[in-house]
Amino acid sequence: MRHTKVKDLLNSTTTLQEINAKGWVRTFRNNQFIALNDGSTINNIQCVVDFENTPDETLKRITTGAAVSVTGTLAESKGAGQKYEIQVTKLEILGDSDAEKFPMQPKKHSLEFLRENAHLRVRTNAFGAIMRVRSVLSYAVHSYFQQKGFVYVNTPIITGADAEGAGEMFQVTSLPLDNLPKNEEGNIDYKKDFFGKHTNLTVSGQLEGETFAMALGQIYTFGPTFRAENSNTSRHLAEFWMIEPEVAFNDLNDNMDLAEDFIRYVIKYVIEKCTDDLKFLEGRLLEEEKSKPQAERSEMALLEKLNFVLENNFKRVSYTEAIDILRDSTPNKKKKFQYIINEWGADLQSEHERYLVEKHFKSPVILFDYPANIKAFYMRLNEDGKTVRAMDILFPGIGEIVGGSQREERFDVLAEKMKALGIDEEELWWYLDTRRFGSAVHSGFGLGFERLVLFVTGMTNIRDVIAFPRTPQNAEF
Repeated sequence: MRHTKVKDLLNSTTTLQEINAKGWVRTFRNNQFIALNDGSTINNIQCVVDFENTPDETLKRITTGAAVSVTGTLAESKGAGQKYEIQVTKLEILGDSDAEKFPMQPKKHSLEFLRENAHLRVRTNAFGAIMRVRSVLSYAVHSYFQQKGFVYVNTPIITGADAEGAGEMFQVTSLPLDNLPKNEEGNIDYKKDFFGKHTNLTVSGQLEGETFAMALGQIYTFGPTFRAENSNTSRHLAEFWMIEPEVAFNDLNDNMDLAEDFIRYVIKYVIEKCTDDLKFLEGRLLEEEKSKPQAERSEMALLEKLNFVLENNFKRVSYTEAIDILRDSTPNKKKKFQYIINEWGADLQSEHERYLVEKHFKSPVILFDYPANIKAFYMRLNEDGKTVRAMDILFPGIGEIVGGSQREERFDVLAEKMKALGIDEEELWWYLDTRRFGSAVHSGFGLGFERLVLFVTGMTNIRDVIAFPRTPQNAEF
């Protein structure tokens, strides 16, 4: 007999005489009641075991974490809390189960403990919910762009270009590290490496994505990226996923329109598809908030925060106007900010971004026209010569969630900026070619997928929204 998913059984419109369900035991009470979960839903289904006719040896093996197959009748539940339960006529233990050693016991575990057991933490309610939400968000990303006629492009993971110009990249090599070949100048001879040159893991697919946008019109990438930043904060990962659309003939205003429409779509989609998981995560967050000092508690519940994005127009504000607002704000004047805003040109921190969203405008905010010296070389220089056509989207509780720009399409201006920053033209000759041949106004943005999942699930540490986090000194599993 084929087994039926727990989600489908709980959503059934009628009782059923003969069904089979398979899953993992969450709890086993009174030698009779199994809470069974198969990952298809946050909810368990109760299985009532005929303990009088079940061998004691079998009952002893029904432990938390055990995989079981149950056959029986889907009947109306006699207890409160769910519509149906399974009256078990046949029970089979699948595989081995060591109850004493299984780490995920039915009790509250610290997030740090769960990270140390990342191979098993998805069996908990919280991480099952997070990963289902992540999956639905991933589908929503593709759904949005495919409906809009974008072409999905897989940009390289191994690259010789540093898109961000930050230099914090993981090197890729096949050279023997204990006997590196040297050239006549005494430097490492990368001509003898696998690719014949110095290569790294990519930090972004943007530069390669631009080349496709200049032929296909509108493209997007959605793939893994890597950053060798030695940071152990709750906001950084060494391996993460990026969503990066690039659109030919779009200026900065078009780019802001696209980003706002996109992010509203995926949030609305996940609210509709993951109702039970989001309600569970909201309850979990409310419980967690109770243990925090009042000043550190979130002002909005999870679903309220998500609807805040859907129901409020995104306020568009220039960087210059934002600096004036922040400089004159009460927390800045009373030195409540950790980073005091004194002058134009300051690089905004999360505390400043959240103030603009949560306190001043009380809506999502799009900041644009940033100082050129704090943004990447590829952003289009404005006529004032000191700002670029950059934009960041700011959300409550998290600050920046999207960063993008109108790209510099003028060959001479781009080449001059690269020269001033010491970026080798020979290294990016192919990128400059897109400005030599048929150049046009174009724009794009990047959205760190884990940052989006963090916002939607209400989690506070980015290590808890990816299956196996890669961070400094940690590449377990």
